Amino acid sequence: MGKILKFGLPKGSLQEQTLRLFKKAGYQISLNARSYYPQVNDAEIEAMIIRAQEMTRYVEDGILDCGVTGRDWILEQGADVYEVAELTYAKEGLRPVKWVIAVPDSSNVKTIKDLEGKRIATELVSFTKRYLKSKGIKAKVDFSWGATEVKPPYLADAIVELTETGASLKANNLRIIDTILESTPRFIANKKSWRDRWKRQKMENIAMLLKGALSAEEKVGLKMNVPVKSLKRVVSLLSAMHSPTISPLFQEGWYALEVMIDERIVRDLIPRLKSAGASGIVEYPLNKVIL
Repeated sequence: MGKILKFGLPKGSLQEQTLRLFKKAGYQISLNARSYYPQVNDAEIEAMIIRAQEMTRYVEDGILDCGVTGRDWILEQGADVYEVAELTYAKEGLRPVKWVIAVPDSSNVKTIKDLEGKRIATELVSFTKRYLKSKGIKAKVDFSWGATEVKPPYLADAIVELTETGASLKANNLRIIDTILESTPRFIANKKSWRDRWKRQKMENIAMLLKGALSAEEKVGLKMNVPVKSLKRVVSLLSAMHSPTISPLFQEGWYALEVMIDERIVRDLIPRLKSAGASGIVEYPLNKVIL
């Protein structure tokens, strides 16, 4: 049997985006709805779907060589793992998520100092306790099994909850009084596995491709043809990671330009490029950008 890397993929809110990211990085992951052992188009990877909250424990103990989980769960459990890479994405976008303290709109609690002696519900119990202690606040922190937003005001005075947009909190008439932690997904490794030359190289390659796929998000490529008389004007409109690639065409006096650019500005940029003299403009998606 050949060498195998045991990889943990997060179940729950990160699952869909993680599988999409791996696909963009070149890893096709086939998952049966009833199975926790997906098939990967890489015979050297053996994958398992695990709750992000449990991932650090299995990686730290060496049951898994590596996995993807949130920074929040690494800190919550004080896990002794190696962080291979930060991967900035979430369920709904390419940004960190936040753990916030929230109270009912009608609550008299205005700042975290007002939580002295209060009851707080959260899934992030250990980190919340440490945070309150660092602020000199004594409060009762209860573990919440879910539906945390509905617990105030009858079952808790406040909650510590994960949010990306804050929409769910607002929908439940809750307001944020403090942010205690920002979190992003992390590619983590068991420290013994990281010292293994083959496994380390395999993990570094995966991390490079995942980061490349993330770097390609929200960016597109542009190709165009430009006459020499319009070249300076067209180049001045382009804001790229690096200078655009410029190549002479077979037809004398014309050049081909290629550039990577933020997708959000392309809608307004293309008409300006056309007006500046560019023609044959082609926009195309990017899968990976390896810096």
